[in-house]
Amino acid sequence: MKISDPNMTLIDLSIIVPIFNESEGLPELHSRLTAAAKKITENYELIFVNDGSKDDSLSKIIELSTTDRHVFYINFSRNFGHQISVTAGLDYSRGQAVVIIDGDLQDPPELIPSLFDKYKEGFEVVYAKRKHRSGESFFKKLTAKIFYRTLHKMTSVDIPLDTGDFRLIDRKIVNILNNMPEKDKFLRGQIAWTGFRQVAVEFERAPRKYGKTGYPLSKMLKFAIDGITGFSDKPLEWVTKAGIIVAGISFLIIIYALISHYIWHNTITGWTSAIICIVFFGGVQLISIGIIGQYLSRINNNVKNRPLYIVDNTNINAND
Repeated sequence: MKISDPNMTLIDLSIIVPIFNESEGLPELHSRLTAAAKKITENYELIFVNDGSKDDSLSKIIELSTTDRHVFYINFSRNFGHQISVTAGLDYSRGQAVVIIDGDLQDPPELIPSLFDKYKEGFEVVYAKRKHRSGESFFKKLTAKIFYRTLHKMTSVDIPLDTGDFRLIDRKIVNILNNMPEKDKFLRGQIAWTGFRQVAVEFERAPRKYGKTGYPLSKMLKFAIDGITGFSDKPLEWVTKAGIIVAGISFLIIIYALISHYIWHNTITGWTSAIICIVFFGGVQLISIGIIGQYLSRINNNVKNRPLYIVDNTNINAND
């Protein structure tokens, strides 16, 4: 059962942490999050969402919850993905202010009080903006930079550049997000879409200290597609324009072939030109079908009306 009841008693601060195979770093993560939260309030909660971890992350989180009344956990029945993990945390959170932070310690918990200071100034969204991305490959930095700038130009929503999901949001935004049912989540875009007052706090992103990244190239590519198809119709416009251009080229080729045959008496022969045309037009058609298919896939996922996630067990109701 979700905690997102409009009549629930709110607390000062919720911190949501999606966890996937972060067992080694959990003790340090808990310690640093606790220290950061206590600088703000004693009325806080730490919500760890175990996204089908294969290591002993869950057992360590449960152990923490037995010794720290502020620790809550949500354990998924399987891996549902980072964005869905954050969504579950939002569903169950009770904070007037809610912080989203990854569990790999690349985003420093010590920045949370600075985010909260900006929140107290009246900003409903305070996002952490990375000045540098230490410990990441040149390829990852380059592709991330290209993606965010491409997305920025393709959509009318002002999605901040060089930011991840590490941010603080007000309860009113949490309630809006909890009523946005789409399956292919791109939360940083959804938060920007709400249009509330936003401000950035810059920080130096640390290299991963424990374990391996849970975001390989394949997941990064899917995340990029979700962001683009969720907040821009430009690819469909490009498909339409490409179809017009290809049709125009085809028409000109037909005219040229007819003139060459009937007026110049020079019939065009040879399979090379035919093969080139077939391959070119076939490639354009396949790309176009693929782009349209991505949008249709989003529609298909949403009309299935399956739950976003399945909770195997949680201590939230028990400890609430």
